[in-house]
Amino acid sequence: MSKIVKNATDSLHILICEALGTAISNGLLPAEPIPDFNIEVPANHDNGDYSTNVAFICAKAFRSSPRQIAEAVRDNICLDGSYFCKCEVAGPGFINFFLSQDFYADILLDIKALGSDYGRSDYGKGKKINVEFVSANPTGPMHMGNARGGALGDCLAAVLDCAGYTVEREFYINDAGNQIEKFALSLDIRYRQIFLGEDAVVLPEDSYHGEDIKERAKEFADVYGDSYLNKDEETRRKALVDFALPKNIDNMKANMAKYRIEYDTWFHESRLHKNGAIKECIDYLTSKGLTYEKDGALWYKNAQVQTEILKEEGKTQDEIDNLELKNDVLIRTNGNPTYFAADIAYHHNKLVTRGFDKAIDVWGADHHGHVARMKGVLRALDLDESRLDVVLMQLVNLMRDGDVVKMSKRTGKAITLTDLLDDIPVDAVRFLFNMREPTSTMDFDLDLAVEQSSQNPVYYCQYANARIHSIFKKIKADGTEIRDCSKEELKLLTAPEEIELIRFLSTYTDEIISAAKKYDPAKITRYCIDLATLFHKFYNACRVSVEDESLMQARLCLCSCVMNTITNILTMFKISVPESM
Repeated sequence: MSKIVKNATDSLHILICEALGTAISNGLLPAEPIPDFNIEVPANHDNGDYSTNVAFICAKAFRSSPRQIAEAVRDNICLDGSYFCKCEVAGPGFINFFLSQDFYADILLDIKALGSDYGRSDYGKGKKINVEFVSANPTGPMHMGNARGGALGDCLAAVLDCAGYTVEREFYINDAGNQIEKFALSLDIRYRQIFLGEDAVVLPEDSYHGEDIKERAKEFADVYGDSYLNKDEETRRKALVDFALPKNIDNMKANMAKYRIEYDTWFHESRLHKNGAIKECIDYLTSKGLTYEKDGALWYKNAQVQTEILKEEGKTQDEIDNLELKNDVLIRTNGNPTYFAADIAYHHNKLVTRGFDKAIDVWGADHHGHVARMKGVLRALDLDESRLDVVLMQLVNLMRDGDVVKMSKRTGKAITLTDLLDDIPVDAVRFLFNMREPTSTMDFDLDLAVEQSSQNPVYYCQYANARIHSIFKKIKADGTEIRDCSKEELKLLTAPEEIELIRFLSTYTDEIISAAKKYDPAKITRYCIDLATLFHKFYNACRVSVEDESLMQARLCLCSCVMNTITNILTMFKISVPESM
């Protein structure tokens, strides 16, 4: 939380304890230890800015009614020199506290002093977090799930950074294993079809049938002609993959750059195959008796590990049996490691080799079943499974005119990330994909995304910022110098709309921390919308350009603090902050 809010909360706790101590000294309450109690912010500020349950918590220890204890606190508390001006008792023992103008003035002074750092905290204590997101299969174009995952992962990383963690963004490139073999086969057949005809070589049903495969095969043919037709299959397929895969990866990098996502690391799965990391992890599991051979393959005893974990969690054997837990293949009959085996080595690399305190993976909801076995195998590797957190992201429905859209008007094919970024402003895509928590299925309204009106949430927030710039321009054009305000001048801001706006500004740092705890950057986009709404409410109720010069400067300072906070949010999420619209 901001230092002003923290000072207010900490000092109130001390003041309440001192009031109880005074009441005990005066014989109003028995001499008993004071139990722990909470200080909260009420939903309705008519009931105060802060409230406490101390009277109810102390009732048993003091053998007194909550009302009697509450009145003793009220009558013996000294608020002089604090951020509080009033204490009231309500109902059976609620104690409500009201903030003074000093608090609101100091909030604005704090925002002005911190500038672009307002909202940042040391909550994360610099702990190293790896956020891995998108990690699309490099064998084809990126889709809408990748679009949502990109915005979610990048903005989550930004929130964690703002909350005081040391964050690295990572893209895991699946450039090895079964999907690359399928990629090679698909390219090979499409290449041969160019010269031999589609009837001569049939593409299997479970291969990649996208137009992108045809395009890559044609590009290869344009460079090498039919020179690879008579080469052996292994040589031809290797050449095709070596030609096509880097192009696909470069396309992914270009798409991410266009999406304003900059990764610290592009991690290649093939690296784990080459450096022996997969074998090392499998050998360790084998040494613990957690693997076995069957039908020419090597299996991991997932069911055994999961059963042990579930029993520790208090599950009955019947409940466990109903889950129908299964074991997993690590090495296929052809000798190749499975994707799961590579994933084990990859997470070991993140948590052990590179020493991240925590790994956060952003996965599609269809990976739900993979979470438990991944955490289980970390425990099997003698790692703390709580060091891995998985954000499961629900599907996206693209909407136009109220109907679901699945095909691109331009190409007649499934809409890809490239299509989306070509048609919709990046500002809107990044903002709108973070309007809902990850666990909610969301409808992305293509019409709304391009609309330049208050109905478009990102436009609405940008417009609030631009409106403040226009206020400043007009004030300056009228010959008025915008200057710093004294604390006494800021205490002139007493209108309900001003107080409500400042109080909301004071919660921004806490909101960042809450979003970081819950892995939900949508909390911040919603905060930005609410802040813009409160600013428009203030703007309509309180004229900025007034005759009282001190009041005018105070209101300009409030406008500046709103602009500073909106700018910090939009900049953090890599959304443009126009000064005019």
